Amino acid sequence: DWCETYILVQDNMFDLCGTGGGGRIAGLIATEEDEPVAGVEVNLSGLMSGNTTTPVAGTYAFNSLTTGAQADYTVAPELDVEPLNGVSTFDLVLITRHILSVQPLDSPYKLIAADVNGDKKITTIDLIHLRKLILAIDTEFANNTSWRFVRADYVFPVPTNPWFEIFPEVYNVNDLVGEITDADFVAVKIGDVNSSAATSFASIEPRNMEGVFALEVEDQKLTTGNEYTVTFKASEIAKIQGYQGTLAFNKAAVELVSVAYGAVKEDNFGMRYAAEGMITTSWNGEATPGDVLFSLVLRAKTDASLSEVLGINSTYTVAEAYGRQNDALLDLGIRFSSGVLASGAVVLEQNT
Repeated sequence: DWCETYILVQDNMFDLCGTGGGGRIAGLIATEEDEPVAGVEVNLSGLMSGNTTTPVAGTYAFNSLTTGAQADYTVAPELDVEPLNGVSTFDLVLITRHILSVQPLDSPYKLIAADVNGDKKITTIDLIHLRKLILAIDTEFANNTSWRFVRADYVFPVPTNPWFEIFPEVYNVNDLVGEITDADFVAVKIGDVNSSAATSFASIEPRNMEGVFALEVEDQKLTTGNEYTVTFKASEIAKIQGYQGTLAFNKAAVELVSVAYGAVKEDNFGMRYAAEGMITTSWNGEATPGDVLFSLVLRAKTDASLSEVLGINSTYTVAEAYGRQNDALLDLGIRFSSGVLASGAVVLEQNT
């Protein structure tokens, strides 16, 4: 048997054929706060094509491009990974303030970040989608990408409405001549309106907690086969704007029968990992000290103390709370009546 094919010989590195390959398109991809973003896949299409990935410096370049008439190119950045990067219940607090006109978001890029479902407006629907992501009910944005990129030299005609006209998310060049070194983009992390997303491993900063906000539970002895309603309250609930975390129970010691809702409602919980002994929770709003926030109905599989089988961690949803004073970041824990404090933070205590 036999076939015919062809070989396409390209001179896209050294311009040995004299095709005018001295052109260059380069730029920087960084956030509104000028933090370079690493790992962005940048694609070039047009008369020539290629792709590259931004390093920690956030830069990219396409060299030895054919120039002249009809040397048209399009540069398009893309990054759609780790949707939870920079996203927390505090973003829900800030977006809620914006919706209620209490504290409007102050830049078009933050507004784009708050439009979680990509419908060019900010509503409670965005809050619902974002909370599902925080609760690990969803694992990606349904109608959006994790990052969006806006051409840096674009001026929004109406900064309070970035969707007044279609903003450019690619860089177009017609009849390239010489070098373009400022084809820059502003990177926007969807869902992150307080600019806390890590833009590279080098940019990760420690989280400084300013104390602990504790959910309060009555400790008790559990007897095999009996059911117990574990009520959660918080005497300092008025001091916080919201909290999130992963409630954990020892599935070998207790069985989750049901969840009873109080001031904290059903949509504030994620049951995706309940079979693993994990319940994700995210809440923000108003509640009165002494209110029953919620209750867990547990059936004991063995004799144990409640404080030995129930705790909180950051396995799926990071454990933290947000104070009303100066938006302080707090650790989230469970304080049992026996004096035991189960905290979501990693702590080195005195050896015993």
